[in-house]
Parts: sequence; C-alpha cells; structure tokens
Amino acid sequence: MKVLVVGGAGYIGSHMVQDLLDAGHAPVTLDSLVTGHRDAVLGGVFVQGDLADRATLDNVFQTHEFDAVMHFASFIQVGESVRAPGMYYLNNFANTLNLLDAMARAGVKKFIFSSTAAIFGEPQSPVIDEQHPQQPINPYGASKQMVERALVDFERAHAIRYVCLRYFNAAGAHPNGLLGERHDPESHLVPLVLQVASGRRSHITVFGRDYETPDGSCIRDYVHVLDLCQAHRQALDWLMHDGASAAFNLGNGNGFSVLEVIRAAEKVTGQKLKMEEGPRRSGDPARLVADSQLIRRQLRWSPAYSDLETIVRHAWAWESKGLTPPQG
Repeated sequence: MKVLVVGGAGYIGSHMVQDLLDAGHAPVTLDSLVTGHRDAVLGGVFVQGDLADRATLDNVFQTHEFDAVMHFASFIQVGESVRAPGMYYLNNFANTLNLLDAMARAGVKKFIFSSTAAIFGEPQSPVIDEQHPQQPINPYGASKQMVERALVDFERAHAIRYVCLRYFNAAGAHPNGLLGERHDPESHLVPLVLQVASGRRSHITVFGRDYETPDGSCIRDYVHVLDLCQAHRQALDWLMHDGASAAFNLGNGNGFSVLEVIRAAEKVTGQKLKMEEGPRRSGDPARLVADSQLIRRQLRWSPAYSDLETIVRHAWAWESKGLTPPQG
C-alpha cells in the first residue's frame, strides 16, 4: 500500500516509515523539518512541506495515489502549549483540518491519527479506558481532542474513516540502532535519564517524592516506539478491511515509577546516576496508566517490547551513538 506519513521525519514518524518499508509498503514522507530530521527518513519518497501550505498538500495528493494517511506532525510540549496556545491550536488543529480537506478533495478515505492520553486531563481512575471523561487541562491535549471531534464530522461529510491512537508514554528506539529519540529540547524521562549516563547531563531531577505510590514517585505507562508502529500498521489493516472508525488507548497497561526507570537505566548502563529532588510539577498526576484491552481485542495488538529494561536498553544503544543534539 502507498501511505502518506505526515511528520515522518520525527521520532515516531521515522520509525513508522521504517516499519512500513520493512512490511513491504510504500511510504511517502511529508515533513516541514521544523522539528524533524531529514536523515531520520531511511527510505521511500521524501517531500519537504508544511501542512499550512494547501498548494503543497494538493500537489502531493495529485502526484501520488494514496491508500491511507498517517498523521504524526503535531507539536507535543505540554509546557510550551500553555505558554503559546495559538501555536498549538494552529499547527495541531487548524493544519490538520487542511490535511483532512486535502484528503477529501483527493478522495482518500482512510486516516490514522496520533492522539494522546492528554485528552483525558486529570485521571479519575487508576487505569484509564476509552470511556474515561475527556477534560484536557492544557492546549496540547485540547488541540488533539478537537481533531478527534472533527474527525466525526469529516466521516459524516466525506466518508473518511479513521483510527485515533491515544499514546501514553512513547519510549525506546529501533533495535537496529539507526533510529531514536531526538527532541530538542528533550522532555521525556527515558532519554533524559540516559543523557545523565552518557555525561551530557549532570543529573536527573525527580519532581515529587511524596505521591501516593509505592516509592513516592509518579507512575507512567511506557510503550515501545516499535509497538506503537505495530499498532498503526494493524489500524491500517483494520481500515483496509472495512473496519469502523474507532479510538483506542495505546499503552502497555503496566506502570513504572520514575525511580524504577532510573534503576533500570542504572542496570542497563552499569552506572550510578546522580539524582536531585524537585517539587511536584503542576498537573502531574500520581499515576497514569492505560487500559489497552479494547485495542488488544479489536486489532489483536500485543506489545512485543513491554519489558522496561528492553525499552531502556534500545534507547541506550541510540544515546550511546552520540547522534542526539547537545542540550543545555
């Protein structure tokens, strides 16, 4: 199948392009390279362009006959979204409408969207399923929720069927060592911890040690980036076989605390990592874990890399190559 991968030069998108190539599909990457990296796209066709540019979108759809579109081109920094909400609503929501309009004009009817657990806001239960109330507490989560709502109307008006995959915490790197996480600035725990091990950071700060969890630190659900890609490919198969539009929570269903991640990194790297304690961050819930039973049942998805040490080991192989940009 020919698949347009929007944001295919980013962290998850680049792994998706490689996954599609490995599965024998024909990905076409569209990326503005504002946050992506051209050298992360290891095959297929690459087009540099922005979703704000309707002419570029129309040209891409006229040049290629796509079976489906996968959309990864969102800004993802929660704190930045609070400081600059307009940027997030413009890129994450308005530009997605441009993409959906271009799909409608071209008659492309299958869409897979990278959504987020941030649409739920403060968790009201220890494990979050698809029926959990959606009350996002920041513009990042709100912008994703708005896309999910718009997709209902685009299906009604243009017969575009969709799957929304609500990520919890993406982590890890490709086992081949050629792809990994390169956010600048970095905000994700696993790469931050490993940057301490590699000497690019002096310490890791643990924000809050007084949560109601076994060790007092926050618990999060970490899902390997290749397991995310597998979920996208199974969502593609679902849509190609006339599956109905759906939204799925995407996580391992297991939670690991900040201190457990640090201990796993120490075991993998063989180093004792310097920790400092900081105050709780506003909006950080004690526990955020996915109930992923629905996607396991309907799409027959099952994570291949659910072990925390495996996730950290793959990320460490990438960090050890020294390819990520320097941090302040």
